[in-house]
Amino acid sequence: MFDHATLKLKVDPLILSALNEDITSEDVTTNAVMPDGTMGQVDLICKETGVLCGMQVFFRVFQLLDETTQIQCFAQDGEKIQAGQKIAQIRGDIRVLLSGERTALNYLQRMCGVATYTRRVANLLKGSGTTLLDTRKTTPNNRIFEKYAVRVGGGKNHRYNLSDGVLLKDNHIGAAGGVRQAIQMAKAYAPFVRKIEVEVENMDMVKDAVEAGADIIMLDNMDHHQMAEAVAYIAGRAEIEVSGNVTEENIKALCDLGVDYISSGALTHSAPILDLSLKNLHAV
Repeated sequence: MFDHATLKLKVDPLILSALNEDITSEDVTTNAVMPDGTMGQVDLICKETGVLCGMQVFFRVFQLLDETTQIQCFAQDGEKIQAGQKIAQIRGDIRVLLSGERTALNYLQRMCGVATYTRRVANLLKGSGTTLLDTRKTTPNNRIFEKYAVRVGGGKNHRYNLSDGVLLKDNHIGAAGGVRQAIQMAKAYAPFVRKIEVEVENMDMVKDAVEAGADIIMLDNMDHHQMAEAVAYIAGRAEIEVSGNVTEENIKALCDLGVDYISSGALTHSAPILDLSLKNLHAV
């Protein structure tokens, strides 16, 4: 759940931008059929099984349109929800309920979808001792929502953005002239409290990363045999992350490696939405 400061400073401007995208001057359809304000209520209905996530954001859409809007929730973020289940009842000006419907559902469906997919993937790692991480492969201007959904689903967040940590990827290494040089330059520049992570693609790069003192070594797009060899060579001298096209279908095969982390961009870039809808709108 977002704290009050985060909600006001980070979340509200994004929701307002989304509302402005959907209502450039007026909601002409709603204004045509509802020229005057009338109190009403509508039900939020789940249409398929999944993990609930994003109720605070969903309701915030209506609050920003009219702060007197009220909601009664029958389920909370993180809970499993079933097809046909009534999740909440929203009460307020019918014009607000109609105008905010699509934006509110877009956020909620997307966040529920990410949480649902993450929950399935995280369950595949249970008992392995390996932590599931997300990536920066998020929808522009929706990262705060999608990374929250990963946490609700049972995953953990990798760095939030480029200011959040040092991750030397292939192009950084190429620009620096090699793994050793990139790590040395990062150590000289970054604050000492920052860990240095480096992406490697073969055993020569693994050896260079260990000898240069990388804190975390990311094994990227290596085959299973190569990764096992790398884990044995690193032997606890650095934390190990596995990355590269990791999905629900193939993550189980990585459990025997005994690495610290597995990151998957699919958690945010490939999770389908969870189908929900607002139904039974009526005046009260």
